[in-house]
Amino acid sequence: MKILVVSDTHRRNENLRKVLQQVEPVDMLIHLGDGEGLETQIRDWVGKDCLLHMVLGNNDFFSALPRELEISIGNHRAFLTHGHYYNVSLDVGALAEEAKSRGCDIAMYGHTHKPFLEVRDGVTVLNPGSLSFPRQDGRRPSYMLLELDREGELHYTQNYLAGFEF
Repeated sequence: MKILVVSDTHRRNENLRKVLQQVEPVDMLIHLGDGEGLETQIRDWVGKDCLLHMVLGNNDFFSALPRELEISIGNHRAFLTHGHYYNVSLDVGALAEEAKSRGCDIAMYGHTHKPFLEVRDGVTVLNPGSLSFPRQDGRRPSYMLLELDREGELHYTQNYLAGFEF
């Protein structure tokens, strides 16, 4: 199973469309918030067989998206949130604790526009960064690919978009 994880596209979806073209096909797309109202278009871009999970970001005004989700990925449970309610700009400790309290071994968030991957107290905490307004050194638009192998192990790969647009 191939999973694309993105966040913080902020209605500038040219880079998301490029990534989808480069990595297709994907079995699941996870958008961690701040898509700013393009839920319907994103659904059209991924195709009917792709599972789509999206959560509400702090800039998703007037959206009916859920604030948080818990999903299964193989034998894993993932907690999805934009992250601003957990103060992820300061530290991911509260987010990891919340995921663990819910029985999740993965916590995914956005909000900071910076890629992040770390295991905290048995919880894999990840942020794909931003495809539209990256804030890490080098400011390259980023996303994450997860591959679920036949043994049920997840493999995480941080990726950067080549030929990107701001």
